[in-house]
Amino acid sequence: MAKIRISYNAPVVLTFAIAAVVAFLLGQSSASIQQWLIASPRLDGPQAYVGLFSHILGHHSWEHLLGNFMLILLIGPILEERHGSITLLCMILFTALMTGLATLVFSSGGVMGASGVVFMMILLASLANVRGGEIPLTFLVVALIYMGGEIVHSFRNDGISHMAHLVGGGMGALFGFIGARRGRRKAAVTVKPVTVKI
Repeated sequence: MAKIRISYNAPVVLTFAIAAVVAFLLGQSSASIQQWLIASPRLDGPQAYVGLFSHILGHHSWEHLLGNFMLILLIGPILEERHGSITLLCMILFTALMTGLATLVFSSGGVMGASGVVFMMILLASLANVRGGEIPLTFLVVALIYMGGEIVHSFRNDGISHMAHLVGGGMGALFGFIGARRGRRKAAVTVKPVTVKI
C-alpha cells in the first residue's frame, strides 16, 4: 500500500497564512505588537515604516483573518505554481507596499489586513489565459463585479478600506498583463525555426 505524504506544496502562500495567524495571536495579546501590524497615515516612527509591509499580516478578528485567507489559500497555490514562489512573493510585497503608500497619501486612518492581496490574486487569476491582442471576458466580468463594487462601496463609511481593495486589484491587473507580455516574449525567443527539405 502506497504511503500518502502531506506536501508543503505552496511555501509562500502557506508561510504567509501561518505568519498571519501568529501575528493575529500576538496582536490580540498585546496592543503594542498590533501597532506594528498597521499601515499608518503618518510616518512617525519605525513601526510606521514596518507597517507599510506588515499590515497584510494584521487582522481585526478571526472572521477578518479567515475571510481573507480562505481565498488566499484557494487561489494562491495555483498562482504560485504558475508564476513561481519568488515572483508571487514579490507581487505580495509590492502590493503591500503600494497599499501602505496609498494609505499614507490618501487615508486619514490606519489599515490592516490582507484584503488588498486577495484582490490582487483575484484579478491576477482572471488573467491566467490572456493572449496577445486579447482581453479575456472573464477578466472584464471579474473587474466589473469586484472593482465596480468597491468603487460604489467606497462612498460608504463602513470601516472597510475599499482603497486597499482597489489598489490590490489594480496591482493584480498590472501583474497579469506584464506576465502575459513576458510570456509572449519568452515564447517568441524559444520558438525554433522549421527546416523544410526540398
